[in-house]
Amino acid sequence: MDYRERMKQLRDILNENGYRYYVLDAPTMSDYEYDMLNRELEELEAQHPEEVTPDSPTQRIGGQTLEGFQPYAHEVPLESLQDVFSDEEVAEFCERMDEALGGMVEYSVEPKVDGLSVALEYRDGVFVRGATRGDGRVGEDVTENLKTVRSIPMVLPDKLPRLIVRGEVYMARSVFEEINAMRELQGKPLMANPRNAAAGSLRQLDPKICAERRLDIQVFNLQLAEGKEFLSHAETLEYLRSQRFKVIPHKTLHGTAEVQGEIARINEERLDYPFDIDGAVVKVNSLTDRTKLGSTAKFPKWAVAFKYPPEKKPSRVLDIVVQVGRTGVLTPRAVLEPVRLAGTTVTSATLHNQDYIAEKDIRVGDTVIVQKAGEIIPEIVEVDFAKRPEGTAPYVLPELCPVCGAPVVRDEDGAALRCTGAECPAQLLRNITHFASRGAMDIDGCGPAVIQQLVDTGLIRNVADLYSLHAQDVAQLDRMGAKSAENLIRAIENSKANDLSRLIYGLGIRQVGEKAAKVLAMHFKTMDGLVAATEEELTDINDVGAITARCITAYFAQPQSQDLLRRLREAGVNMESTAELVDERFAGMTFVLTGTLTRFDRKTAQALIEERGGKAAGSVSKRTTYVVAGEAAGSKLKKAQELNIPVLTEDEFADMLQ
Repeated sequence: MDYRERMKQLRDILNENGYRYYVLDAPTMSDYEYDMLNRELEELEAQHPEEVTPDSPTQRIGGQTLEGFQPYAHEVPLESLQDVFSDEEVAEFCERMDEALGGMVEYSVEPKVDGLSVALEYRDGVFVRGATRGDGRVGEDVTENLKTVRSIPMVLPDKLPRLIVRGEVYMARSVFEEINAMRELQGKPLMANPRNAAAGSLRQLDPKICAERRLDIQVFNLQLAEGKEFLSHAETLEYLRSQRFKVIPHKTLHGTAEVQGEIARINEERLDYPFDIDGAVVKVNSLTDRTKLGSTAKFPKWAVAFKYPPEKKPSRVLDIVVQVGRTGVLTPRAVLEPVRLAGTTVTSATLHNQDYIAEKDIRVGDTVIVQKAGEIIPEIVEVDFAKRPEGTAPYVLPELCPVCGAPVVRDEDGAALRCTGAECPAQLLRNITHFASRGAMDIDGCGPAVIQQLVDTGLIRNVADLYSLHAQDVAQLDRMGAKSAENLIRAIENSKANDLSRLIYGLGIRQVGEKAAKVLAMHFKTMDGLVAATEEELTDINDVGAITARCITAYFAQPQSQDLLRRLREAGVNMESTAELVDERFAGMTFVLTGTLTRFDRKTAQALIEERGGKAAGSVSKRTTYVVAGEAAGSKLKKAQELNIPVLTEDEFADMLQ
């Protein structure tokens, strides 16, 4: 078969399965088969780049990190809707429509997805641009990120000269929970809710990050279709479905009673949707009638959004228990008498932290009012003090970790209480994942999934146990085998020779990041020197403040930390630093790198700056000393020029190094 024919065949097979997987939820092949065909297509495209087409699944994720987002003017405004909050207001809307249009009106009722509204533009059937809603008239061009949303078709069956559709980008609840579980393992801040997670993901400057977030979309409106005419909203949605869009569930109904009944049904079944909803949308179905009704200065007259109020019910606090998360944070939870809320039975509610408990004065035995925050997480809204039993006492979180007994400290920048135990079992997965990560000990092949298996099988109980693993034991794990096990053991062995800075960072000491770890390693040279350092000695070092110094001395004062260091030393892990300051010519200077560098890769340039006493920052501010601009420099260069910050070419930067 000719390579052109094979490439087309592969594109068709992969796109068809992608449509069935991401839109219809009915895949036709296994993930392995898909990956093998995708790899074959990638290899053919590498050999014949002139044959790459816009509909190729390999083109969804761009290789370049963006400098910023350009404004996008919406030809058809993305209007917002007027909110209503009661059956009476829905009835008033329907009465207005009946009166204005002279008869019983036909409506479309749809769930209101709690996500981020976007417009998708196609020319001659090819996706060319996508933008956020913004203020309805001007949004931001996020085309490269929208390409990573697999349920958005890149090429349509119909080749209309121009087509613009509107949809809501969201993060499925299951994906949100999975990502947050992984972020907790990695010690990263948790995402607040799926809506914020989707909005933040779509505005990532690196499309690869957006792709990892696995966003989805529900298309709910046809904005413009050149060369095609329709009579009703329902007709447009069915047309969009035929064009392989994932279309919002909807029903066509008549009269107030039917509309109110559908709003109630959507509310009852809201947890059955994979996405969060915050209401239901009622729209006049006839497009002619919509034109006749028009819009006010703020909203279309032909639609309203019914907002569901959070359901609240009383319950009783049976107990307060404390859980220790993977990052060491102590989280109190109220054990509740079972109560039915928003379609599920609630038996517990988060109490967040000590400040939250004290503010609301929540005690064991109290009768409390419970609701679901964001319709997902149960929370206590208030205490019914009139029903408080006699003899209750204010609740205070423990001073020692309930899991390992180590002292608990309060975060300097918040209300969280945190266990300080270096070997706390509750933090085991997070600690080992961080220790093995690329910026720390860089143990290739020791990712979260492997670590989870090592912990579950009892092969490791702390980071030091990594250095006593045997290949034959590791080979028994799922998806490992003898070769993978040998590679992992070799990577663990190689990590022993890492510079001290990597070990310091890998210990996970609060307030000590990669840069601080390098500074500490270069200053003290040995782990013993760092362990013996006083707070005063630490704060004498540039970039080490009082809070960081206190965290370091508190960490090394813990018996668990001392035991861990002893075991790592016995395993042969390097405790000395060979890194030295070349000189201090950049002392007190902050550099920002932007654009594509050709003489240095970015990591090398950062290391060269740090070896000369300088800082490499990620964003431009008034404190920036120089901006080093490579090819295709964007918003950072522009900001530097606005702030009158000196801009260096790569050659000028190289001269400074010499």
